[in-house]
Amino acid sequence: MKKNLSLGSVISLGSAAVITILTLFVPWWGMKFYAPQYQEGLDIIVYPTTLAGDIDIVNALNHYIGMSLFSNESFPELQFIPYIIIGMAILIIIVAILRNKSLLFGLITLFVLGGIAGIWDMYRWLKEFGTNLDPMAPIELEPFIPPIIGENTIANFVTHSYFTYGGYMLLIVFILLVFPLWRDRAK
Repeated sequence: MKKNLSLGSVISLGSAAVITILTLFVPWWGMKFYAPQYQEGLDIIVYPTTLAGDIDIVNALNHYIGMSLFSNESFPELQFIPYIIIGMAILIIIVAILRNKSLLFGLITLFVLGGIAGIWDMYRWLKEFGTNLDPMAPIELEPFIPPIIGENTIANFVTHSYFTYGGYMLLIVFILLVFPLWRDRAK
């Protein structure tokens, strides 16, 4: 097999693998809720393995509009995402060791498809939680879909959804995966 990736490209891929593993330990996405009674804001913070933040308070408030409870059990993906991340890091290392540009194209495609699947899954859950409201809830609201990124107003709450450290780190991983294609374009 022809080794057609340069040493610089191998270093780029090795860095991508390390950053991929590091994303296990930082939050990827968050949502902050502001209201007159919560001017400091309430947080839902999503790590690839768990939910954090003011989950109990948000759940208590969501009860009034009939929204399902947020919990780690509500999102089964949190149990297997770490294995996907570790698997992706291993694949990156394999491509770096083999130094094959064709395999790198496949790896980038897999990474992009994983990103698309992740965004779709987030949208699916946001839609499920915002549109599947209990009709017997004390406060009746029209169904809604919170945005993945951006601002939304629900009753007297203004929510801000955003990617955080892990999301940006995954963007850096993507750049480090694509960099060898540019660096070794003449090979």
